Amino acid sequence: MKKIAGGVTAAKGFMAASAAAGIKYENREDMALIYSQKPCRPAGTFTTNVVKAAPVKWDKAIVTEQEFVQAVVVNAGIANACTGEEGLSYCRQTAQKAAELLDVSENEVLVASTGVIGQQLPMERIVQGVARMALKLEGSKEAGYQAAKAIMTTDTHEKEAAVTFEVGGKQVTIGGMCKGSGMIHPNMCTMLSFLTTDLAISKELLQEALREDVEDTYNMVSVDGDTSTNDTVLLLANGAAENPEITEKNADYETFKQALNMVNQTLAKQMAGDGEGATALFEVKVMGAASKDAAKRLSKSVITSSLTKAAIYGHDANWGRILCAMGYSGVSFDPEKVDLFFESAAGKIQIVQNGVALDYSEEIATKILSEPEVTAIADVKMGKYEAAAWGCDLTYDYVKINADYRS
Repeated sequence: MKKIAGGVTAAKGFMAASAAAGIKYENREDMALIYSQKPCRPAGTFTTNVVKAAPVKWDKAIVTEQEFVQAVVVNAGIANACTGEEGLSYCRQTAQKAAELLDVSENEVLVASTGVIGQQLPMERIVQGVARMALKLEGSKEAGYQAAKAIMTTDTHEKEAAVTFEVGGKQVTIGGMCKGSGMIHPNMCTMLSFLTTDLAISKELLQEALREDVEDTYNMVSVDGDTSTNDTVLLLANGAAENPEITEKNADYETFKQALNMVNQTLAKQMAGDGEGATALFEVKVMGAASKDAAKRLSKSVITSSLTKAAIYGHDANWGRILCAMGYSGVSFDPEKVDLFFESAAGKIQIVQNGVALDYSEEIATKILSEPEVTAIADVKMGKYEAAAWGCDLTYDYVKINADYRS
């Protein structure tokens, strides 16, 4: 199993395209199309926010009811959320146009939107964008890369990942792209993530693998504590690798799950490190917890602490904020047993032993915390379980970006 260059076009039979439709942004592409030459089994997870965008409703119905899909149309700039029946009809119109041009059923076309809430999509531009993309479809890495760029909003860079592995003597690939920078505190998924694989697998096992993996990847990311109305993860499997179809939880299924985790974790960390205004990826590892759930809750409590995030921005080893965040997580542990460490490319330092500060060097701690990727490690010595969560520092620019987002 190894990471390779590429994204949604890395797996056999998948193509992509992008277009500048002028939905909100000027002088940049803002629509993407993913297409499989073979029908795909779909899986998906969606926002648990009660306020669900029209594309979430559309996709959830298709993933649940349809055995196969073949295309995904994505737009950036307008979220198509809080848009009523009109917004839902626009999902259908988008799917109909793509279906007409790609010679598939409208129920085999998924749609996704991201951007400003409460505005209606400019359908004439959307339809024109779909038409241009249908003529440009390619299976190249560059086409996948441009699609990843087109779905960005406040992201500062595209986010892609791909891995190859072997199943039943066949080489299999999983590729993906995602976007996410703000309004990220997922529950069941992320902002927008699109995964493609040429694996042959049953729809039921594909859905189960995705549902389980988001719990340890996208659900462990938080930028600002806000769960979006549009959060969606879609996973399409077209079987083009021609491996013996996975229909039971055997060794091949476990291999697939490991590969899926590698892709999703890579994308999740890219999102966390690209949080709005962020200067650093902040990882929190909790070790020695009494249960997996306890480890997750402790690590997420720290990663969502505004005070801790601000301290990371200031390169300040303010360990009291970490212990405090752990203390209000709802998890029972003995604070007088906790060991705390900071680690980065600049080294590793222990700052707390058994709940008490050590005589550590503030200068060395600051140097470690000044790297673009920083990890806090907490050993609570209560058991054998561990978990990791990912976030970012909290900066002045986060407020600036969100203060004038609509303008």
